[in-house]
Amino acid sequence: MHIQKHFAETRTAELYELIHNYPLATFITSRDGTVVANHMPFILVMREGETPLLQAHIPRANPIWEAFDQRAEAVAVFQGPNAYISPTWYPSKNTDAKVVPTWNYVAVHVRGCPRPVHDSAWLFKHLTALTEMHESARNPRWRVSDAPQEYIEKMMGHIVGVELPIASLEGKWKVSQNRPEVDRIEVAARLQDQGDHQAANNSRAMADLVLRGSAKTHKAS
Repeated sequence: MHIQKHFAETRTAELYELIHNYPLATFITSRDGTVVANHMPFILVMREGETPLLQAHIPRANPIWEAFDQRAEAVAVFQGPNAYISPTWYPSKNTDAKVVPTWNYVAVHVRGCPRPVHDSAWLFKHLTALTEMHESARNPRWRVSDAPQEYIEKMMGHIVGVELPIASLEGKWKVSQNRPEVDRIEVAARLQDQGDHQAANNSRAMADLVLRGSAKTHKAS
């Protein structure tokens, strides 16, 4: 990922937070000389004294796991809020017309060498954790134990676990840091005013990042 200096996000806590909040990743691997991309939700696992890692699972019928030899590198790409930015939003265009459209986004790339996991106890623990992660705020909540044990065991027979020890993290926060403060404030305001409900949720999240980036840039200057 090409990262200009002013868009680089190096704070590990911020990168981990994005992974937690946007767990569905594009998982890029290689098999038989072919680059393959799959999409799956990951869990970030932190254990004291151990390398942080990502955990997921895939259908056993998906052959990518057969190439997981703990030597071949893979990349998990996590993407957060993103939004189109119109140059008409920049107040600075009134004094300098040299403006163009752009796209704001945040992304984290995680690199490592994955390994397959076939252990049923590991799979059950992983599925329980993944379910709890996404059901914890729901009412009513669904739990793995709500399904018959023999059914869960049968379903686990159709999946393979994936562990990806984190070898490196890259973060890119392209949130208008390269624009004057007056432009950043107006960009955030316009994003917050987006009409479409789905776009509005995404846009408000991006607006918050723009404002946070503005405060960070202002403090640094």
